Amino acid sequence: MGNLNFIKELFKGIIIGIANIIPGVSGGTLAVSMGIYDKIISAVTHLFKKPKESIRTLIPYGIGAVAGIIGLSFIIEWLFLNYPLPTNLFFIGLILGSVPMLYKNVKNKKINIKYIIAFVLMFVLVVGLSLVNGDQNIQVDLELSLIGSIKMFVVGIIASATMVIPGVSGSMVLTIMGYYLPIIETINQVIKHLVTFNFVECIQSAIMLIPFAIGVGLGIFLIAKLIEFLFQKAKTLVYWAILGLVISSPVAILIVAQIEQVSILSLVIGCICLMFGLKVATMLSE
Repeated sequence: MGNLNFIKELFKGIIIGIANIIPGVSGGTLAVSMGIYDKIISAVTHLFKKPKESIRTLIPYGIGAVAGIIGLSFIIEWLFLNYPLPTNLFFIGLILGSVPMLYKNVKNKKINIKYIIAFVLMFVLVVGLSLVNGDQNIQVDLELSLIGSIKMFVVGIIASATMVIPGVSGSMVLTIMGYYLPIIETINQVIKHLVTFNFVECIQSAIMLIPFAIGVGLGIFLIAKLIEFLFQKAKTLVYWAILGLVISSPVAILIVAQIEQVSILSLVIGCICLMFGLKVATMLSE
């Protein structure tokens, strides 16, 4: 039973990893949809107070996320390129499957203007970010210098914040900033050099990513602390804000996808993928 549970948590980590490299898809949202968001936030914030327990909790998700980013990114990229509508609808199904579970946290609470404002603001934020997604061909040049390292560190903190916050796509924000493709290309170079045992080139490419990785690690810890604090002070308000972020995510995904031509076959397959995504979300949240 223990091994089965580990595999299940590993699979959830893979989904989160894949989500974090797809512009428009939020890893935080999928963590919510699978019922592990609070668990991960708690493990991160108590990393120094309860190191053994926290590490034991985070290991399967961490391994799965890395596997998802490295091992399955090429497959997902191919699916999005060749079957954009079915693939996007599958992820939308995963996201929508979380709404009933999220709503349970607020359904017995009296609705007031604060909750409505929080919901609307978060909804507008996500849709607005997707609308100003910008030209995905605009790229910055990564440079190994003090200024370049500081920039990468700051970008890492920003990226981690958007990866942790449900509804906001970290990869989409990186795209807007012009860092998405350069970082992905550098990661691919590291993997390529590692596979071919070209360790010198591998280390040189990896050094470029170290400030970014440090920023991501620090950012995740700080944002997790902030989210835990907000849950303690205004839990219902936070859940209404998360609902706004989550419900707006499917809209943002379709905007970013920019699907122009849809065949009847693609639509039928897409609907099947949507239902499958809903089913997977239900199974993973149990």
